[in-house]
Amino acid sequence: MEWTSLINGFNTYLRLEKSLAANSVEAYMCDIQKFKTWAIDHHVEGAEQISTNELDNFLAWLEDEGLSARSRARALSGLKAFYKYLLMEDLIDANPTEIIEGPKLGRKLPQVLSLAEIESIFSVINHSTPEGQRSRAILETLYGCGLRVSELCHLKISDYYPDIGFLRVMGKGSKERLVPMGNQAMKYIRIYIDGARRQLKIDPKAEDLIFLNKFGRPLSRITVFTCVKALAKKAGISKNISPHTFRHSFATHLVEGGADLRAVQEMLGHESITTTEIYTHLDRQYLRDTLIQFHPMYRKKKN
Repeated sequence: MEWTSLINGFNTYLRLEKSLAANSVEAYMCDIQKFKTWAIDHHVEGAEQISTNELDNFLAWLEDEGLSARSRARALSGLKAFYKYLLMEDLIDANPTEIIEGPKLGRKLPQVLSLAEIESIFSVINHSTPEGQRSRAILETLYGCGLRVSELCHLKISDYYPDIGFLRVMGKGSKERLVPMGNQAMKYIRIYIDGARRQLKIDPKAEDLIFLNKFGRPLSRITVFTCVKALAKKAGISKNISPHTFRHSFATHLVEGGADLRAVQEMLGHESITTTEIYTHLDRQYLRDTLIQFHPMYRKKKN
């Protein structure tokens, strides 16, 4: 079969059978397209005839191109899914990716904001403007519920239950979960819905979405990123932050406060507890930083 037919079939498999989110499908397809381009440029036979050695050469080429270990690991993940699909469809007799090991990934601790830094960002928001009302509601929801930016953009009014203080969230792989909400998040969502949102001429297709752009259409991830960056700069915060920083801060502050790790895992929507355990490492770093900052011997040395 031609590359185009194989890739289109893989796309359909990811969307319909695996029910992956659009962003995940897009990432897989980007990596497979990159592999296709490499294969054609290097005069490699079609996808069905690719050998393990040729796949190793492709991954080595990605490294030579300057891709990080994490990016190469993601590309390998895409290739493994692609060849698993070909094997299921009986288009190949053996999976050439089975014995390929991905690059070693160091555990990178995520960037986290302190409570004081979060409050300083809140303090520079102009609540008298529609954009300010929306920004405060967005940041309170990101920090108060630990949502991913894609989850925030797809929040529905019909999935918002202020009477019991919960949100129904559609997470990765179209997996639903219920996330508890604090009073602050509910307060500012109510202010936004009753104020700035009500003034919009809302697109009929977006009527059930909580957060909208100024044209009454679905809010984009880029808009949220831009909002966060602008407010952080205005607050004088030099850290390289993104909407995901508020999710990390949410989890870190819960763990620092003594929250059960399983509860944090449930709220974040992590499939594995191992993913959530990174916040215990952050907690230990927080304890060490506290020791250095407040222990008299360390303070004496610093002075």
